[in-house]
Amino acid sequence: MEIETKVGPKGQVLIPKSFREWYHLLPGDFVLLKETEKGIIIQKRMEHPLEVLETLAKKHAKTIKIQNINFEEEIEERWNKIKK
Repeated sequence: MEIETKVGPKGQVLIPKSFREWYHLLPGDFVLLKETEKGIIIQKRMEHPLEVLETLAKKHAKTIKIQNINFEEEIEERWNKIKK
């Protein structure tokens, strides 16, 4: 799929709705800009597992009681293995 879009006066690029829906891009999501030999690639940033957990915890804070257990070190280790 290829769609032409325009750079606005503040340097912002509109990502068309069809792309936002297909790639599940929501307001506030981060994207990566990568330079390649052919030009620029826009890539959805892979969320860190802790960010996902924090988002879920905030969203369901009133309905789910979470024990105060620190899994951060274990998650970091697993995340680093995945990134390699």
